[in-house]
Amino acid sequence: MGQLPHLDAAGHAHMVDVGGKSDTVRVAVAEAHVQMEAATAVALFGGELPKGDALAVARIAGIQAAKKTSELIPLCHPLSLTTVQVDIEQTGTGAHITARVGTNGPTGVEMEALTAASVAALSIYDMVKGLERGVEIGPLRLLEKSGGRSGEWHR
Repeated sequence: MGQLPHLDAAGHAHMVDVGGKSDTVRVAVAEAHVQMEAATAVALFGGELPKGDALAVARIAGIQAAKKTSELIPLCHPLSLTTVQVDIEQTGTGAHITARVGTNGPTGVEMEALTAASVAALSIYDMVKGLERGVEIGPLRLLEKSGGRSGEWHR
C-alpha cells in the first residue's frame, strides 16, 4: 500500500491531477446483494409489486447513478462513460446485482460501478419496502477492475 493520492503533503484532501495520464480502456465490475424473504423475492421477480416493474426501475437507477458519481462522491472526476450495464438476478436469498462500467480515459471507473450497484440495490429496497421492511443490502463490493497503470485486479 502506497500513499493515499487524495491527500496532499500536508494531509489535506484534494482532487488528484490526472491530466498527464494516458487514456486507456478501463472497466470495473461491482456487485450488491439485496436479501429479502422468499415471498418478497417472488413478488419482485414476478412483476407483482404495487409500484410496478421494480427491476426496470433499478436498472435505470443504477445507470443514472453511474453517470452522476462525480456529483455524489466529492473527489471523483467526471468521466465520459462508454458503457454501463446493470444486471439483476434472483438468488435463494433475494437479488444479486452486477454493475459493469467502462470508459476510455485517464482514471478508473471503480466508484462508478460501486455507485451503480448500490443505487440499484437502494431502488429495489424502495420498491419492496411496502411488502417487507426488513430487507438488507450487502455486501456491496468491487469484483474486478482493468486498465490503467495498476492493470487488472480480481477479487
